[in-house]
Order: sequence, then structure tokens, then C-alpha cells
Amino acid sequence: MTTVAATEPVLTIAGLNVGYGGVPAVRDFDASVRAGEILALLGPNGAGKTTTLLAAVGALTFLSGSVTVLGEPLDRRVERNARRGLTLVPDNRGVFHKLTVSDNLRLAKRKGGAELSDVFEYFPKLKTLKGRRCGNLSGGEQQMLALAKALLARPKVLLIDELSLGLSPIAVKDLLPRLRTIADEQQMAVVLVEQHIDLALAIADSAIVLHHGRVALAGPAQELRGQREKVEAAYFGLVGDEAQRSSTGLVGDEAQRSSTGLVGDEAQRSSTGEPRESGETDAAAKVVD
Repeated sequence: MTTVAATEPVLTIAGLNVGYGGVPAVRDFDASVRAGEILALLGPNGAGKTTTLLAAVGALTFLSGSVTVLGEPLDRRVERNARRGLTLVPDNRGVFHKLTVSDNLRLAKRKGGAELSDVFEYFPKLKTLKGRRCGNLSGGEQQMLALAKALLARPKVLLIDELSLGLSPIAVKDLLPRLRTIADEQQMAVVLVEQHIDLALAIADSAIVLHHGRVALAGPAQELRGQREKVEAAYFGLVGDEAQRSSTGLVGDEAQRSSTGLVGDEAQRSSTGEPRESGETDAAAKVVD
């Protein structure tokens, strides 16, 4: 297998553009992750997070851009990328509900991969659930199993789509720190799509906020932890008038009326008794996007 220097990115995405039926879904996306690092990919539903992950593993053909894994271009065949160490945990977890935990793990085991004892160290509860059918597991237990199956392949890059989807707050707070431990101990590069902003930033090394398929904000997670309002504004796409409405509940004429009780001609008439001519403008009253 190709190796890269420890300081070089294991996964590099440059200028990625992906679309469905000619409609752009992700535009000009750039990202890189090194061994042992976690990149948190944040954004609302429809932002393009899942599309980005699918393109990164070769499951979607992208319009332009490049994806490099371990120093080599991405192969268009998903199975080849998997053999090179690129593994995706989908948002449906990818477990077989009618099979037992033991059967799921056995099917996921690969020659040269990790041993069951290795994954049980990270998820000891699964060892006690080996004979239970997956359909009878809780959401948190199913997610543990999904991660355990992925770890059996000894991935170099692990992409996880919505780790906390459908999980209880307790399960989320349990799983995310474990992911940090796994990344550190296995020196695994991780791209994590997550809806819990604070929890994701707490374990991540870097973060990217997507909105409508574009990067709205990116930076070191440590810096973004102290910029919650900025992160939320990027997350919800609040700019210009929308940002003003978010902080005050009002925008433009609404904000003026809120502070004076009057707006436009009403405000002018109140101070002068005469309205302005329709062609005149008041620079102080303009709203700038």
C-alpha cells in the first residue's frame, strides 16, 4: 500500500464540484485531513455533506476537481478505494438487522484486518451482545456495531455520515469521545458529518461549515469553539439582512419602526412635517447586504 509522510494529508479534496442531473450540489469544495486528525463537516440538511462523502469514496462521479488518497488519485471503483483504506459509515449504519452482532462482525472481517478483540476494546458492550439480533439493538448499540465493522478493515481514512442521527444525548456523548480516542490511537484520518455543533467541535481538529453546497466557514476547531455565533451564522446561511433579523428579529424598515415607531415618510413627517420627494434617499436608512 502507498504510504505518505506523517505531515502530509492522507485525504485531499481540491476544487470538488458535484451535481445531480446538471444541478450543482457541492461547489468548489476543498479539504485535507492528516493521519490522526478529525475533520468535522457541519451544515443543515441539504447542505451537501452526504454528497461530499459519497464523492470522496468514489460512489458519485464528480463534475470537476480531484480527490487524492494516500498520495494517489481516487479510483472510480468504490471497492478499490476500500482496499486502499477508505471506508464510509453511511447514515443508515449499514448493519444487517436480521443477523446477530457476531454475524455482522464476521461478515465484515477481512484478511489482514483487525481482530474482533481489537474492536471489543473500543466497544466492550458489543462483546456481551454478540448473540443478539441487530434489529433488537438500541440506536447507540447499532452505531457502535457500524463503527466496529468499519474498524475491522483497518481504514486509513474513515468517513462517518451523521454519527449521532437518531441517538439519545447520552449515546452521543459516549460515542464521540471514543471516536477521538480511536483517531489518536490508530492514527486514522476521520471526516465526521455531525449535527451537534458543540460536541463535534470538542473532538475535532478542524471544521468546515457547508451551506447550499458551498463552504461558508472553515478553520481550526479550537478557534471555532470560541466563535459560536459566527459558526451558527454560517450554518444557517445568515448574512446581511438575515443576520440582522437573527439578532433583532427585525430588519430594514421593521428595525426602524421598532426603534422609532415610524418608518420612511412617516419618520420624516414626524421630524419635518413634510415627506421627502420620492426620488430622494437617506443614506443612513439604507440596508447593506
